[in-house]
Amino acid sequence: MTQIIVFLFGLVIGSFLNVVIYRLPLKQSIIFPASHCPNCGVHLLIRDLVPVLSWLFLQGRCRNCGTRISRRYPLIELFTALVFLILSLYFQGWQLIGLLFLAAILIAASAIDFKHGIIPNQLIIAGLVVGLADIFLNVSLTWQQQLLGFFTGGGLLLLLAVVSRGGMGGGDIKLTAVMGIFLGPKLVLVTLVLASALGAAAGVALILAGKKGRKDAIVFGPFLAVGALLALLWGETLLGWYFSTW
Repeated sequence: MTQIIVFLFGLVIGSFLNVVIYRLPLKQSIIFPASHCPNCGVHLLIRDLVPVLSWLFLQGRCRNCGTRISRRYPLIELFTALVFLILSLYFQGWQLIGLLFLAAILIAASAIDFKHGIIPNQLIIAGLVVGLADIFLNVSLTWQQQLLGFFTGGGLLLLLAVVSRGGMGGGDIKLTAVMGIFLGPKLVLVTLVLASALGAAAGVALILAGKKGRKDAIVFGPFLAVGALLALLWGETLLGWYFSTW
């Protein structure tokens, strides 16, 4: 029953994230005005805002003007719900609440970074605020571990940015620092290793496919998000396996 509630909650949060993903890059308020069609401006009714189902019922088009609604909307809603469900199977209590919030930030940051190549500061600030609460309420990590995670994640990417002379974006640095609060130093390191491996593999694939050149930049936010989720679920197992091989 708990998992069903978390899944439905994830659908609702995913619907809100769609607003965040659309409006933040445009520097618009995520609260006002109310949800509306970006083409004709008509305000959406409650029946138009039911996650996934409204999109299916309307066949992916605005009820008023018929403009096509991107598949991104139901996909973000479903993906958020699935991530929330998976996390609820592994964590509980305040730790789960903090990680659900982190997951929401990572999903929004990834989608915005993928399309616009930026990670808005509003998401970073929101993560820092909840991260501060997490320091006092999360019993799975000590406050020393969380602060060390913050400086480890952000510090390593900052060092990489300095060494590579801008090869790493400021948004990635700040996002990784925020992740470190929730993950701690060990798992944020696992996150960086996994994200780097995934990013490198994707870069090679894009180059071989002729869609990117060797000097073209690749957005790193989505890989950080995937790396963080994998680290949360199997990071300790991966660390145990790694050290057992020595």
